[in-house]
Amino acid sequence: MNQLPILVAAANLSKSPSNVRKSSDAVADAQLEANIAAKGIRQNLIGVPVARKKGHYRIAAGGRRLDAVHRLIEKGVFGPDYQVPVLVLRDAKDAIATSLEENFFKLSMNPADTCRAFQDIVETEGKTPAEIAKRFGLTERFVLGRLRLADLAPCIFDALRDGEISLEIATAYASSPDAVRQAQIFETLGQSYYRNNLNEIRRQLAQGSYSGNDPKALLVGPHAYVAAGGRIDSDLFTDDASEMWIDGDLLDQLATDRLAQAAQAIREREGFGDVRIVSGTHIAYSATWDLKPIEGEQPPLTPEQEQRLADIEVELEAFENPVETDETEEEVEARYDRLNAEYEAIRQRAPILTEEQKASALAYVVIGSDGQPRVHEQLYHVPAEQADDAQDSTGDDDEVDADADRAPAQVVPGQPKISQRLADELAEMKAELLRVHIASDPRFALDLATFCMADAATRTYGSAERATDLRANAPASPLHGYESDTPAADQWLKLEKDLDRCWINHADVRTRYDAFCALSQEARAAWFSWAIARTVQAVPAGRTGSVFLDHLGVKCGIDVTAWWRPTARNYFDRVSKAMILQAFETVGGLELSSRYAASKKHDLALSAERLFSGDLIVEAEVKERALQWLPDAMRFVPVGEAEASLTGDGDADCGVGRVSVDGDAAAEALAEAPDEDSGEDRVAQAA
Repeated sequence: MNQLPILVAAANLSKSPSNVRKSSDAVADAQLEANIAAKGIRQNLIGVPVARKKGHYRIAAGGRRLDAVHRLIEKGVFGPDYQVPVLVLRDAKDAIATSLEENFFKLSMNPADTCRAFQDIVETEGKTPAEIAKRFGLTERFVLGRLRLADLAPCIFDALRDGEISLEIATAYASSPDAVRQAQIFETLGQSYYRNNLNEIRRQLAQGSYSGNDPKALLVGPHAYVAAGGRIDSDLFTDDASEMWIDGDLLDQLATDRLAQAAQAIREREGFGDVRIVSGTHIAYSATWDLKPIEGEQPPLTPEQEQRLADIEVELEAFENPVETDETEEEVEARYDRLNAEYEAIRQRAPILTEEQKASALAYVVIGSDGQPRVHEQLYHVPAEQADDAQDSTGDDDEVDADADRAPAQVVPGQPKISQRLADELAEMKAELLRVHIASDPRFALDLATFCMADAATRTYGSAERATDLRANAPASPLHGYESDTPAADQWLKLEKDLDRCWINHADVRTRYDAFCALSQEARAAWFSWAIARTVQAVPAGRTGSVFLDHLGVKCGIDVTAWWRPTARNYFDRVSKAMILQAFETVGGLELSSRYAASKKHDLALSAERLFSGDLIVEAEVKERALQWLPDAMRFVPVGEAEASLTGDGDADCGVGRVSVDGDAAAEALAEAPDEDSGEDRVAQAA
């Protein structure tokens, strides 16, 4: 093939059956078409002559380019006589090999090279991202994203070019335009467990910032935020093009000021004795657990409300005997839900308070999901010690913040305190372990369910001691915006994904029940275990119910160290330097603690993470103790027994083996033949 290409009218060209490419990609084809429309055919096609048709050729290599030219002619972009360069093969037998060679030896560009290429076009040709997108058949957002990648911190961009990190990891770092912070986090994560965790990278980059649809952002508004000096950045690598409000401290202050103004107006209008603000959408349980609620008088129903309730009841009864309509199942279900919601709204009317009750009431002002300040539905009696100072209740000293460093209700005397937020997070991670293990053991779940139901039926008080709600409702969490990324959380998602949901979408409850009963024994058992497990509450150590949760953890045989290790992010950065050094002394004695006593808090936290994950070079016995060490709040034993557990004395046989968290555990448990334990018969019958 030493001859030069010739120009041939596209109308005289067709794809050869010898072309080895039989499949393609619509998006890639559109991009190629846009590029050819802008620049024409720059690489010749390879073809063989058609017998007995002079001037006609079949294209063995370049079929996608030919298809693009034909589409452009049909659209009128090119004229009907548009010519294409074709290199003619002397021997038609070479067609298949030539086609394979062209397609087989292609090498996709390194993403870093693509980023630099776009950047060079902008700088040398003066093209805009929109013009580049049009030339290559891409979206402008895609081009902007690649240009953002070109501006990554040098250490991250080099890692992308060298193949040390994937394109997904690079885009996670590029979610923030701050190259200095990118480099800091890249160095911090280093070789840690979270180095390739996209959510953790984005979380650390976004730390201290808010999304544009956050209730605080909706409360303040973009104009007031920008006018105060706030910065807004768009994440170019998410489908919803969410905005990030970078200056979180500024937004917090603006939101607090807005709430304070709203609280003052509400107090003057309603006559409440005390009004406090919560810069969030809900009130943490720890803020109100010792307050006495005010119960107002339920107003009587008006004749219109009574009639509406009767009408809704008739409409709801009609769902029991459905008739043929043009509505889809989703529309029918949505109408049913609307009627139910309206019915409950009429029945649960806002109570009427007397002026005396209002004057002695403590009200909380929170941010609604729509960004509007609202009075929380539950009012409380003003604490006696604050009743005389109620006129100052909206000041800074009375503000309640779920993230404030409040000590837990019960702490061990003489021990350092941890913040309430950290206590709640540790309790949540601890509860995750229980949920996963209960969901994987139907026998255990059935015994727990039976006990709790019987205990609740025979006792008037003490429900908090059981730390569960057997209606199978997931308990509300006091943690706002908290997302767990522990192995237990991932295992829980897997358990949920594996549930057989074929029965859920039937509109009629009887049909849903029949469909559920038709599931296999293993599938019903999995639903049973899941329903019981999700009721477990997260209770910080020392609170009512935590002792029972610890007992369940021991009965499950949970090895916390196999599922959770303390890191700088989830523990050491959140506690005092004294507590970290105390942990060092526990596993390595005073010598180890003294060795790190002069370290800065941040460096000490990172060293602690390495020590307690087994990555720090220490004596073998110290490493063994470090791998078994846990904060008291993460142990499934009472605080007083922590040392015994560390040395192995707490591993007594409780008559229950360790739970193997396996997706087939529920099926295997119910498939076994009943033995002398009649509880197994109950499991099979209940499932």
